[in-house]
Amino acid sequence: MRKRTQIILTLLLLLQIVGLYFLRSAPTFVEKYYSTGIYPYLAKTARYLFGWVPFSVGDVFYVLIALLAIRWLYRNVRRLWFEPLSFLLDITAAVSVVYFMFHVLWGLNYYRQPLHESIGIDYTYTTEELITTTKRLIAKSNALHRALGYADSTKIDLPYTQSEIFEKADDGYQALEATFPKLAYSPNSIKKSGWSLGLTYMGYSGYYNPFSGEAQVNNLIKTYKFPVVSCHEMAHQIGYAAENEANFIATLATINNSDPYIQYAGYIFALRYCVNEIARRDIETYEALLPTINFGILESYREMREFWTSYENPFEVFSKHFYNYFLKANNQSKGIMSYSYMVALVVNYFEERPF
Repeated sequence: MRKRTQIILTLLLLLQIVGLYFLRSAPTFVEKYYSTGIYPYLAKTARYLFGWVPFSVGDVFYVLIALLAIRWLYRNVRRLWFEPLSFLLDITAAVSVVYFMFHVLWGLNYYRQPLHESIGIDYTYTTEELITTTKRLIAKSNALHRALGYADSTKIDLPYTQSEIFEKADDGYQALEATFPKLAYSPNSIKKSGWSLGLTYMGYSGYYNPFSGEAQVNNLIKTYKFPVVSCHEMAHQIGYAAENEANFIATLATINNSDPYIQYAGYIFALRYCVNEIARRDIETYEALLPTINFGILESYREMREFWTSYENPFEVFSKHFYNYFLKANNQSKGIMSYSYMVALVVNYFEERPF
C-alpha cells in the first residue's frame, strides 16, 4: 500500500510538471480562474489566520520542516544502499506534495496574464522616452528632497520605526485600489523576518512565504528601501509573483502613499532603476545626468551599496544562482535579470501621467 502511494504521488509530480508546461500558453485562463478567482480567497484566509501573530509563523514552519527532514534522513539514510528505489520514491512523493501545495497556494501566479496587459499600458519604449522619464524623475525626486526640508547634500533618513512603516505601507495600496481594483490589499500580514541576518548574507531584502501567506522583510535594511521592499512583498501577497511586476507595484504603492517620506522613497527607487538603465544604453547621457541628482539622493544609493558590500560572501553567489534557476523554472525567462525589466513599466506608466 505504501509503495503504491509513493508511485502514485511520483507520477502526479510528473503530471504536474507537464500541466504547468501547458499553462505557460494559457495566461488568460490562469488570470481568470486562479489569480483573480480562487487565489484572492486563499490569500486572504492565510493573512487572517496568521497576520495577527506577532512573529513569523512561516519561519517557524520552515524550521520544523528542516528538523523533520534531518530526522527522517538520519533514520533512513541506510535505506539508500538496501532499498534505493523505495528511498528515492519517498523523496519524490514528498516533493510532489510540496510542489502541489506551492502552486495551489501561490505559485500558479507565475503563469498569470502580464501586468501591463491587465492595467492597459505598453511594455516597449525608446531610449529617448527613457531619458525623458528619467529627467522627470530627477526633477520630482530633487523637489521632494527639498520639500522635506533637507539641503541638497544631506541624505534623508526616514523618521519612522520599521513597525510604523508597516502600518503606513498599505496606505498607497488603498489609494491605488480606485484606479486599479486588482491591486486591492487587505488584510495586512507583513512582518520582520526572524532570519534577517541569513537573508542578508544570501543577498535578499525580503521574501514571501507561500505556505503561510506572510510577507517577510529583512529588518537589517535601515535605508530608504525598507518601505519599498515592504510594498514589494505585499505585491507578492496579492498574487503578483513576477519580480519586475512586484517592483513596479511597489513603486506605485509608495509614490501614491499619503506620507511624503514614503513617496520620496518610491521616487528615488524608480529613479535608480532608470538611471542604471541609461548607463547600460548611453553612458554619455548617464554621466551628464548624474550631477543633476541631489547629492543627498546619491548618498542614499551609496549607503545601500555599502550595506550589501559589507555582507558579500561566496554563499551569496550560490543562493543567487539558485534563485535565478528557480525563477526561470517558474516562467520567468530572464531570471534575476527580470528585476530590471520593470523600467519598461515605469517609463510607459509615467509617459501619460504628469507628476
